[in-house]
Amino acid sequence: MNLPTAVTLSRVLLVPLFVFLVEKHPVWGCLIFVLASLTDLLDGYLARRSRQVTKLGIILDPIADKVLVITALIVLVDLSLVPAGIAIVIIVREFLVTGLRLVALSRDLVMPAETGGKYKTGFQIAAIIIFLVSYSGILGPLDLYWVGIVCIWLALILGLTSGVQYFLGFIRQV
Repeated sequence: MNLPTAVTLSRVLLVPLFVFLVEKHPVWGCLIFVLASLTDLLDGYLARRSRQVTKLGIILDPIADKVLVITALIVLVDLSLVPAGIAIVIIVREFLVTGLRLVALSRDLVMPAETGGKYKTGFQIAAIIIFLVSYSGILGPLDLYWVGIVCIWLALILGLTSGVQYFLGFIRQV
């Protein structure tokens, strides 16, 4: 256990707090989601800076991301902010890529996050934050819902594209 891994695990531990707060205290839920999202940047930065990039971290980081994003998507579908079809496709893609990465790991192949996957995650998190900000009313009458929809569609397209890249990369390595 090192500091970057502890930061990654903190992201997972923030998820139940986010779920507990977001509906009844949306501003706090939004802030918890933003904090959890920032841990994704922090753990990677710390791991690279301290040269503590580990196989455990390479596996846990995307799993923590997926736990956070999938939970938020389910909450947003429940709040009628994200269409269920979009959330389902994104969630299925996340499970398929994670499964592929685990199969690769079982063959001693490490498939780190690719650029497309990082952009996908960025658009997912941006969309979720935009939906949460809009839902919370932090910005008063300013409605950013359609900005969130554009971002979630971009995340979906990037996710499908990077998912195909992961699959092709796995085939090449095997």
